[in-house]
Amino acid sequence: MTTQLKDIRLLLLDVDGVLTDGSITYTDTGEQIKSFNVRDGLGIRLLMDAGIHVGIVTARVSGALRHRCDNLGITLVFDGTRDKAKALASISASTRISTAHMAFMGDDLIDLPAMARAGFAVTVADAPADVKTRADMITDLPGGKGAVRQVCEAILKAKGLWETAVSRFLS
Repeated sequence: MTTQLKDIRLLLLDVDGVLTDGSITYTDTGEQIKSFNVRDGLGIRLLMDAGIHVGIVTARVSGALRHRCDNLGITLVFDGTRDKAKALASISASTRISTAHMAFMGDDLIDLPAMARAGFAVTVADAPADVKTRADMITDLPGGKGAVRQVCEAILKAKGLWETAVSRFLS
């Protein structure tokens, strides 16, 4: 696993069930409310600070997601995208990063084609069994509860960049 993670240049994330716990709350006006984990956010920033790209590929469109991406500096956002494998091909063409150097983190059946296309497939602890059997890595934590942070740390450690990331907070 470490060898595969060492080659990752882009981490692509699903949202519902990965960056969130999969719950969708609606206000009485129909607005979606999503909760995001701050540790996941720091992990994403640490990856980006280390020069590793991070993007979003999700079937839903959400103002809350756009706001979160703006806060984190994520500009590679494919929302409203049901064909996630096709999105990976498009992202590969626009970024010139081979899918072999991409990790995709998903949590459900809709994510399987993208997980199969990416060089490294990740899923969360609470994913269905059919998704887990097709993943290169299964996080110890469920979606929305630090699972993304775990993957970010694993990538940084595989690349030998974790101690540098930690040292920024010690000085």
